[in-house]
This record gives sequence, C-alpha cells and structure tokens, in this order.
Amino acid sequence: MKQLDDLKKAFEKYLFQQIPDKEPRYLYQPLRYILQNGGKRIRPLLVLLATQSFGKYFEESLGGAASIEIFHNFTLIHDDIMDKAEIRRGKPSVHTKWNENTAILSGDTMMILAYKMLEIYPEPVFKQLVTLLNQTALEVCEGQQMDMDFEQRNDVTINQYLEMIRLKTAVLLGTALKFGAIIAQTDENNRKNIAQFGIHIGMAFQIQDDYLDVYADAGKFGKKTGGDIIDKKKTFLYLSALEKAKAADRERLIELYNSNQVDTEKLIQQVVQIFDAYKVAESAQQKINFYTRKSMDYLHKLDITEKEKKMWQKFAYDLMHRIH
Repeated sequence: MKQLDDLKKAFEKYLFQQIPDKEPRYLYQPLRYILQNGGKRIRPLLVLLATQSFGKYFEESLGGAASIEIFHNFTLIHDDIMDKAEIRRGKPSVHTKWNENTAILSGDTMMILAYKMLEIYPEPVFKQLVTLLNQTALEVCEGQQMDMDFEQRNDVTINQYLEMIRLKTAVLLGTALKFGAIIAQTDENNRKNIAQFGIHIGMAFQIQDDYLDVYADAGKFGKKTGGDIIDKKKTFLYLSALEKAKAADRERLIELYNSNQVDTEKLIQQVVQIFDAYKVAESAQQKINFYTRKSMDYLHKLDITEKEKKMWQKFAYDLMHRIH
C-alpha cells in the first residue's frame, strides 16, 4: 500500500505530463494555473486508493484519477464565475487573473480533457467510466442550479439543502471511489457499496465545512471565519437555526440575511449569537456523526481485507476531524 504522500506525488507527476503546455497560451495557462494552485487532491487519491483496495496497482487508475481531478477543477472555474468569487485557494480565481471569457473557454477545455483522460481504458471499462462521469456531471449541474436557486428563497428546508449538497459535492466523492472500483474490475456489490461510502463521507464533509466556516479557530483555519455568513449562504447551520428559532429570532435571522449591512464583523456577530442560542453547532456535529456512521455501514459491507477497512476508517476520521 503506497503512502498518501507518495500517491499524491505520483499522481501530480502524471497529471502535469498529460496537461498541454502549448499555444494558444491563454487557453492552457489558466488550466494549468488552477491545477497547480494546490488543493488536497482528495478526489484523485480516492480513485487510487480504491483501486489498491480491490487488489490492483494504483498506476492502473492514474488516468481515472486525472479525469476526476480535472473535472472537479473545471467546476470550480465555472462556480467562481457564477459566484463572482475573486479568490480560490488563497490566489486570484481564473476569471479574476484573466477574464470571464478566457475562464469559460479554459473550463470547457478541462471538461473535454476530463473525458480524454479515459481514452486509455479498453472496453467495457471505458464505457462504464464515461457513463458514470456523464451521470455525475448532470447531477453536479443540478446541485449547482439548486444552490443558485436557494439564494433567492427564504423557504429552503434542511432536506432540500441536504439533497443539494449530495448532488453538488457528495456524488463526486462517490464517483471517485466507484471509478477505482470499476478500473479494478471488482463486482457490482463492491462498486455500489464503496460509492455509497463516498457519498455519505461527502455529506459529512460538506456539513463539516459549514461548521468550520463559523466555528473554526481562525488562526488554524487559515482564513477568516464567517465567510458563508457574509455571502448569505443558506448552510446547514443557518437552516437549522431557522427551523429551531422562535418567531422573532427567525424573522431577525431572515432580515440579517436579506440586509445590505456593510459592517461584516457586526453581521457575523449577530448571526452567530442566534446560532449559539439554538445550539446549531451541536446539530451540525450530530448530522456529521450520522453520515459518518452510515458511511461505516457501507464500508463494512465491502469485500476487502480488514487492513483495508481500517485504512478507510482512518481516512474518514482524518477527513472529519480536520481543522481546515
């Protein structure tokens, strides 16, 4: 079993060997820029680890891992344009560094390259991977549209939010793991169970992200907390507060999220006071634990060694106990 750091280095070496570095430079430079801009490489590592867990060499799934990582970063380029986000991973977003037209075209190119990475696989593996990526791409788009729709609504429910993050975030983690299972050519039960393991970890991961944005230690978090509040994002914390709050507090919270308050520090403070009053941090932790336990149920169904199961348990634990 290759260590994570070794897998990451091997993956990044492979990835940048596949990415064009040629003219027209304003097409390929932005593409390389976002891929070189860091990130934890969680999704490609999931592909490689899943392949190993089912008894194959990780090298067999480098193409699938590259496909997943390129697709993920394509979505980030387009998300940043839609969100008008100027910063990505502590650096200027692609459309900020260049312009929106360049970002759109480079993003489109990444989508094409994500499929191109799969051309190394023979039938029927190639067809299975492309079919799964098509399904995932549609679901991610559905999740993004739901997220944008929610910005204009005050009646979003927790269940609707959970479905949105399942589509926008969690399914890609499940797909990464299923990519590894398909490449390893394990049986259908293993494919389904490892995908569900990934989806439930993805749900916990996103709710943890919501929690950290408000309650993380700013020094350890690496960025200013409260960004979701400033952006008026309807996160699990916000929706939990709305569900629990008394009428007056509920109206106040909606008013704060619809205001144009310039003093962001005061806005964060007022919103967090309501969050604290209704113990939404505890609600978030309970939901994180729920999805983590569900993921373990699927993990235990996998036909892999106990050593591999312990590796996945540690991976999930580390992911859920991160501080940034």
